[in-house]
Amino acid sequence: MDYKVLAENILSGVGGKNNINTGWHCATRLRFKLKNDKLADTKKIEDLDGVVTVVNSAGQYQVVIGNSVANVFEPLAELAGLENTDDQIVDEKDQPKENVLNKLISFISGVFTPFLGAMAGAGILKGLLALLLALGWLTEKSGAYQIWYAAGDGFFYFLPILLAFTAAKSLKVNQFVAVALATALVYPTLVAITGNSQTIDFFNIPVIPTTYTSSVIPILLAVWVMSYIQPVLDKLFPEAIRNIFTPLFLLIIMAPLTLIVVGPLGASVGTLLSNGISAIYNFAPAVAGALMGAFWQVFVIFGVHWTFVPVMMNNIGKLGYDPLLPILSVAVVSQAGAALGVFLKAKDAKMKSLAGSSVATALLGITEPAIYGVTLKLKRPFVLAAISGAIGGAIAGGGQAHASSFTLPSLLALPTYLGKGFVSVIIGLGVAFTLGTVLTYLFGFSKNTNVATVDGKSTEKAGNHQIIAPVDGTIIPLKNVKDEVFASEAMGQGIAIVPTSDIVKAPITGTVSAVYPTGHAIGIISEKGVEVLLHIGINTVELNGQYFKTLVKKNQKVTVDEPLVEFDRQAISDAGYDTTVMLIITNTPNYDISVTDNTLATDRDWVLNLTDRHIETSNDYKGEVQHV
Repeated sequence: MDYKVLAENILSGVGGKNNINTGWHCATRLRFKLKNDKLADTKKIEDLDGVVTVVNSAGQYQVVIGNSVANVFEPLAELAGLENTDDQIVDEKDQPKENVLNKLISFISGVFTPFLGAMAGAGILKGLLALLLALGWLTEKSGAYQIWYAAGDGFFYFLPILLAFTAAKSLKVNQFVAVALATALVYPTLVAITGNSQTIDFFNIPVIPTTYTSSVIPILLAVWVMSYIQPVLDKLFPEAIRNIFTPLFLLIIMAPLTLIVVGPLGASVGTLLSNGISAIYNFAPAVAGALMGAFWQVFVIFGVHWTFVPVMMNNIGKLGYDPLLPILSVAVVSQAGAALGVFLKAKDAKMKSLAGSSVATALLGITEPAIYGVTLKLKRPFVLAAISGAIGGAIAGGGQAHASSFTLPSLLALPTYLGKGFVSVIIGLGVAFTLGTVLTYLFGFSKNTNVATVDGKSTEKAGNHQIIAPVDGTIIPLKNVKDEVFASEAMGQGIAIVPTSDIVKAPITGTVSAVYPTGHAIGIISEKGVEVLLHIGINTVELNGQYFKTLVKKNQKVTVDEPLVEFDRQAISDAGYDTTVMLIITNTPNYDISVTDNTLATDRDWVLNLTDRHIETSNDYKGEVQHV
């Protein structure tokens, strides 16, 4: 794959470099904060080879690439002048306003993303060392064990320093002053004093003896407080001495303030969170496991999973273990199972390849390709994976499994789950994976779903025809539209869609059979003889073409998903007209027609499935477009 070409196309799709406030990447996604989301062409980006999907959530425009994301980001960064960070704000006034939750999620993801891979590796190393000890292959006094343990545990011991650096970068304050503040929290002399419960004072103000090694919340709060003090000091000191005196007074102020107030407050918050989660978990561990197993991947989709990261790390720092991580591994593995079910059932080579590769990456903890490329796209497999995750999570939770170190939830994390409840984790993982596979294979596709389609686009095989949605929106039964002719199915059977987009596209490949002069209706005959009528709005013929722009001509060949008509949905509605789009099969007697059970439609979803009746063509339903 030419990553530079893909990067150029993505950059064009998001509206060019001038529409980017910030841009960076994580393990699988390009993440942007755009000046104007409406300038981004999501459909264009999703159609690019190499792009799994696009997610616009938590204040970020996310392009899901998969494992090759770094290869795409490198030329993209060069083209757009980006670094893998979120500190390239062009102008504060250009930043979109975000609610508090989105700001929190963006902050946490910005703090943890840069070192997530290293943190996962360090956690797995600690787990492997625990396994080697249990097998008797190493001892705690051996040099190999001590060196490797220092590498793995050192990351978490000095975690406040890493967090200070990334948090300061995210909050636009002096990173090295923040790091100096963090080093004070884990300074050996102070650690020794607090570790022995000794007390010290700062000008007779007592300092609460608290250990900050491996902690998360205290340093994040400290840097947040620092972000308010630094601007005041910058204004106070002249530019000639600011670079020295601002850091000096930040340390003079923040070190005692953190040790006396902010640090203990953060530690108390962390203790409350850990104790609260432990209390809930201990009260009904199986229920907690079922809920997290079912909904974890939903949290991932909306980006809110980041809010759990500091909580889980805080649990390990305060309690010495975390009860959530094993359950999350079960949820991850259930998606891998569902992807395997699709792999086994799919006939299309591209879908089979995508599903197969997604199984491997999901088992290793990267579920985005499986979710966005396979299970969520097909809908039912995602739901069945959630059910499988709930059952497997209940088993793991019921066994009170826990993780001794933080790492990405996956099969690689198994060594970190050694100890109490380890067997329940193994059983939960096996059940979730097996159920995800079997349920998806048996029930993951409705009887009318053509699993040979990769992206929902229309296929016409012998005796079978699938019609995709001509417009995004909410699907309603044809009988519910406010037009007697269509509601009575006098023109033929079909569906109606209350649109949420302003472009009507070809629902099937074929030839334009009719174009109404006012642009509100189009007729298409497919390559296999399916006659489709698209009617935009009710009584919109009275607009005499106003707010409609026809993009095709009669007898023109069109391919599925090709734009046919642009219409101003809002203007039509403001003019007092119903904008519902009707899709009618005008030669209905030739087919047995089934309708999707989905309530929402996009131009990648099928909405009608037609099966040939093998009868002579009837003229009863060949209503001419000019009569509607």
